[in-house]
Amino acid sequence: MNSLSGLDILIFVFYFILVAGYGYWVYNKKKKATISASHDYFLAEGSLTWWAIGASLIASNISAEQFIGMSGNGYFVGIAVAAYEWIAALALIIIAVWFMPVYLKNKIYTMPQFLKTRYNETVSLIMAIFWLFLYVFVNLTSILYLGAIAISGLIGPEYLHAVMIALAVFALIITLGGMKVIGYTDVIQVAVLIIGGFATIYFALTIVSEKFGLGRDAIAGFKTLMAQAPDHFHMILKKPTEASSQEDINKYLILPGIAMYFAGQWIVNLNYWGCNQYITQRALGADLDTARKGILFAGFLKLLMPIIVMLPGIAAYVLHKNGHLEGLRGMDDAYSAILGFLPSGLKGLAIAALTAAIVASLAGKLNSIGTIFTLDIYLKYFRKKPATDPHAPAMDAAPVYNEGEEKNMVWVGRMAALVSILLAVAFEWKDLLGISGEGGFTFIQKYTGFISPGVFAMFILGMFWKRTTGAAAVAGLITGFVMAIFFNSFAVNVFGHETLMYTAFKNNDGVYEIPFLINMGWAFFITMAVMIAISLTGPKVNPKAFELDKEMFKLKPAVIAMIVFTLLILTALYVKFW
Repeated sequence: MNSLSGLDILIFVFYFILVAGYGYWVYNKKKKATISASHDYFLAEGSLTWWAIGASLIASNISAEQFIGMSGNGYFVGIAVAAYEWIAALALIIIAVWFMPVYLKNKIYTMPQFLKTRYNETVSLIMAIFWLFLYVFVNLTSILYLGAIAISGLIGPEYLHAVMIALAVFALIITLGGMKVIGYTDVIQVAVLIIGGFATIYFALTIVSEKFGLGRDAIAGFKTLMAQAPDHFHMILKKPTEASSQEDINKYLILPGIAMYFAGQWIVNLNYWGCNQYITQRALGADLDTARKGILFAGFLKLLMPIIVMLPGIAAYVLHKNGHLEGLRGMDDAYSAILGFLPSGLKGLAIAALTAAIVASLAGKLNSIGTIFTLDIYLKYFRKKPATDPHAPAMDAAPVYNEGEEKNMVWVGRMAALVSILLAVAFEWKDLLGISGEGGFTFIQKYTGFISPGVFAMFILGMFWKRTTGAAAVAGLITGFVMAIFFNSFAVNVFGHETLMYTAFKNNDGVYEIPFLINMGWAFFITMAVMIAISLTGPKVNPKAFELDKEMFKLKPAVIAMIVFTLLILTALYVKFW
C-alpha cells in the first residue's frame, strides 16, 4: 500500500519537469518585459490574465490544509466542513464587487501599505510583523508538516523528513522566479490538482461500491456513503444536548451549526480572501475588470473543491467503520489512506496533485513573506528611500529605483523567503508546534482566529467609514487580539458555561470550551464597537479616508452573469444538504 510503481514515479517526475520547465520559460520570457524587476517579482503587474489570477488563487489556497486537514474533518464531521469552501465563494463575490475597487483605485500593493495609507505607520508596522509571524509559524509550518505526513504515508513514514525538505526546495525554486512565474505555473498546478483530485474521488467511490458488493459504480458508491453515514451529509449540525455523545460535542466545537453563519465563518472568509496579502497579491497588479473576473472564477472553482478534498474523508470513514480500512491512525491520515487504494499510475497522478497543491501554496506564501518584508519593513526601516519622481506615471510621487536597487529589492525578497522556509522546516522537524494534536485544518483556523477579528474590523471600517481614526485602528487591533484570547481561555471562568452570548461544552479533557468560531464572532463585534466609539470622538471625516464613488462599484454584464451563476449553484447545494 505504501509502495509506488515505476509508472507512478514516471508520472510524478514528468509533472515536476513540466512545472519546472514552464516556470523557467516564463522566467526567461519576462526578462524582456519593460516592468521593473521589483514590481514583476512581487506583483507580476498587469501580466496575469483573469483565468491565471483565478487559477493561482485556488492553487495557492488549496493545499495540505484542505487535502489533509479538510479531508480529515470530512472523515470526522462530514459535509458541514464544506461551509469553509462554499461560503468562501460568496465571500469572493463580496470582495470582487466592493473590496477590489478600493484597493485598485488607491494603488494598494500590500496590506500593510493599506494600513499606512488609511491609518498610520504604527498600525502598518504592527500588522506587517503580525502577518510575517502568522505566515511563517502557522501557515508555512502546517502546510509543510501536513504535506510531508501525507506523502510519506504513501511512500513510507521513514521518508518524512526527506519529503519535507523536497517540498521546501521545490517551493523555493518556484518562488525565486517571482509572482509571474508563480501565477502561470499555478495554472498547471490547478489543472493537475483538479484532474488528479476528481480521478481520486472517482476511484474512491468505486472502491466503496466494490467493498459493498455493488460492482465498480461511482454513483452507487456515493449512494452507499449517504446510506452508511447519513449524519455526514448535513451542512448544519444540531446543538448538543445533555444526551449528546462526546463525539457529537467535539464536532459542534469545530462547526457550531447555524450559529457559525452569524459569527466567525464570515470573518474567516472575508478576512482570508479580502485582507490577506497572500491572496489579494494575485489581483493587485491587474485592472479592475480582470481582477474581478479572476476572483469570481476562483469563487466558482471553490464550489468544486469540497468534492475533491472532503469526499475522500467521508469515504475513508465509511470504509474504516466497516472494517475495510484497518490501521488508520487518525483523521489526518484519511486522505493518504484512500490514495493507498489507487491503481498504479493513478497513484502517481494523485501524489502529483497533492504535491501541486502543497508547492503552489508554499510558493505563494513565501512570495508574500518576501513582499511584506521587503516593501513594508526593509525599505522603510533598513534602507533609505531614493528621491521621488513627481512625474512618475504608475503611482503618485512613486520612488524611483535604479537597476541595482531593483535587483537588491528582489534579492532581499528571496532571502526573506529562504529564511522563512528554513524556520518552517526547523519548527516542524519534530512537530514542535503540536499540529498533529489539533488536527491540521482546525489548527490553522483556530490560531489565525486570534488576529482575524481585529484585522477585519480595521479593514472593513477603514474602507467604508470615513470617520475611522488611526487611534481606533490601534485600539481595534489590540482589542481583537485580547478578546480572542479572553473568549478562548477565560470567558467560561468569568461568566460561566451558559450565557446569552454563548454555550460552552466539555471537550475531551473535561474542560468547558466555547466553539472557536463563536469566540471569533464576539471578538469581532466588541472590536467594532470599540473602534466606532473611539472614532466618534474624532473628526466627522478623517483626512486619510478613501474617496469612494458609485462608479467604482458598477458591474459589467459578464461579471453579473458570473455572480448569478455562482449564487444559483450555491443555493442549490444548501437546499440539497441543509
